[in-house]
Amino acid sequence: MRLHEYQSKQLFARHGIPVPQGIVVENATAARNAAREIGLPVVVKAQVLVGGRGKAGGVKLARTLDEVEAVADQILSLTIKGLPVRRVLIDPAADIRSEIYLGAVVDRTLRRVVLMASSAGGVDIEEVAAQTPWKIIRTPVDPFIGLPDYLARDIAVAIGLPREHWPEFVRIARGLVEAFHANDASLAEINPLAIVASDGSTRLMALDGKMVIDDNALFRHPDLAALRDPDEESEAERKARSADISFVSLDGDIGCLVNGAGLAMATLDIIQHFGGKPANFLDVAGGARADKVAAALRIILADPKVKVVMFNIFGGITRCDEVARGIVQAMEEVKPTVPMVARITGTNKEEGDRILASANLITADSAAEAAQKAVALARAAATPHAL
Repeated sequence: MRLHEYQSKQLFARHGIPVPQGIVVENATAARNAAREIGLPVVVKAQVLVGGRGKAGGVKLARTLDEVEAVADQILSLTIKGLPVRRVLIDPAADIRSEIYLGAVVDRTLRRVVLMASSAGGVDIEEVAAQTPWKIIRTPVDPFIGLPDYLARDIAVAIGLPREHWPEFVRIARGLVEAFHANDASLAEINPLAIVASDGSTRLMALDGKMVIDDNALFRHPDLAALRDPDEESEAERKARSADISFVSLDGDIGCLVNGAGLAMATLDIIQHFGGKPANFLDVAGGARADKVAAALRIILADPKVKVVMFNIFGGITRCDEVARGIVQAMEEVKPTVPMVARITGTNKEEGDRILASANLITADSAAEAAQKAVALARAAATPHAL
């Protein structure tokens, strides 16, 4: 689950990371009042869960109250990468002297959190990673020790941070790692962490923030779960989450209904191997009960691009004949109008295949065979009939 900038910075502040004292508003009049309270000039920032807000006109400087109101009204009317702007953050403008990137992310190869830092911070950090990766310092964090002060200082030295800012950087780096762990994040990012001038001196401040929370840990954080933005998900993804189904929309035309995340990923791969395009990732998990299969089918078939549905089910704890009965029952409820290809394997496979065949499903003995049949059916449906 992704958090908005203002939500991320609120969490950062709890762990001692200095952030601007901004105000979130939902209309232009409130933006004007917020700017009056904060003091001019201010930055008006669209709060949407996509990157590239600035380039899309979603981040603007305003020097007068009239300008704040006009800019806020303009930004609140935007749709950025398909997402409507429903609120803006009014932050005090900062006198930026230089920008740093600082982020914590899970490195699955190392199986631990890695702190990344670069003096080439700012909006184009992805370009830095792609073209000059040596400019990004990567430091693994021991899960038992955390981030020691000396290691944080080593990072500050490596990115060329002026010595007078080392103590601040140590506190911020440690705070970011603490915020990451405390909130079960998969990403915590400050971009930019800026050196800003204030009252004749300079200091470090997190001018932007981004956090992604592990959905599997949200049961430990009901306060964070309540922050979910409904605009982040499609209607299908919202329905899948309410039905406890793992679902991600893709851009193909072969709907996939699978039990098990690993098997679901393999199903996507094998469909593409035979020249097809999957329409979704979907994992019903467990024993593929009839009610869950029916919910999954409704979600898949709500996509008008879907021309065929492929089942790839492993009957382990639940026998194949039970799975097959669940599929048939679900089809009777949903009444699909596109062809269905089913591959089930495991205990009582033969009986399961018989049940599926009696319900006019196209059966297959292997995932490869099922994928080939599904791809052929999708191609046939996409080919206009000769007049």
